[in-house]
Amino acid sequence: LSLGWKGTAKNWSQFEMIYLVLAGLSTPLVISVHTIVSFDFAVSGLPGWHTTIFPPYFVAGAIFSGFAMVITLMSLIRIGFPKFKDYITIDHMEVMNKIIMMTGLMVGYAYGAEFLIAWYSGNAYEQYVFFVSRAFGPYAWAYWTMIFCNVFVPQLFWFKKLRRSIPVMFVVSIFVNIGMWFERFVITVTSLHRDFLPSNWGQYAWSAYDTAILVGSFGMFFTIFLLYLRVFPAISIAEIKPMLAVGREDEPEHLKGGGH
Repeated sequence: LSLGWKGTAKNWSQFEMIYLVLAGLSTPLVISVHTIVSFDFAVSGLPGWHTTIFPPYFVAGAIFSGFAMVITLMSLIRIGFPKFKDYITIDHMEVMNKIIMMTGLMVGYAYGAEFLIAWYSGNAYEQYVFFVSRAFGPYAWAYWTMIFCNVFVPQLFWFKKLRRSIPVMFVVSIFVNIGMWFERFVITVTSLHRDFLPSNWGQYAWSAYDTAILVGSFGMFFTIFLLYLRVFPAISIAEIKPMLAVGREDEPEHLKGGGH
């Protein structure tokens, strides 16, 4: 099972080198994946999708929602497993909250830029989608819920006291997760339910199958997540061991090895 791992100095040196390379590759990988996904929408001719702002918009949204989900899970882990407080500290979570706040501003900028592009382009179809259908149409409730959750709620993190409060960051992360779900709903539904031809217009009908898929996806994720916590170490032991203060000079004499 160890695939030849012997724990030698050479093994650890190779491990740290590959670890650093993979960490460096992860950033461009995240950017490229979400950029390509955004192209699925941006290259279409559908009003509401055909915009060049989608690639950076999707990347910022992915970082935004990803950190919010991590905060949600870390808050629950700290509550369910109190000993994790020594490893998952408030300082770690505060830094992530700052990233959530900044990416929330970036996402809010993208929301505003969509209206600016629709107005400046002079395209009547684009203007209808944003100024009529999304903001004041039948799905305006979903749009303004998205704006409230993704733009206004994260601004609470400007205050350090709120940024370092576990209950506050947990609630904010839940709002962000809800807001990002509504963002997908707004992008998909409000652009499709009223397109170029009025004869194709219609309302999205939520069914029991949609509810089952949504609830089932949450259930599957948390089941896999909890099973992983049950079977595998939640924190890499190899990363924690170098940080432990072993054999410190200020260690009491009765705790040091050797004879007396």
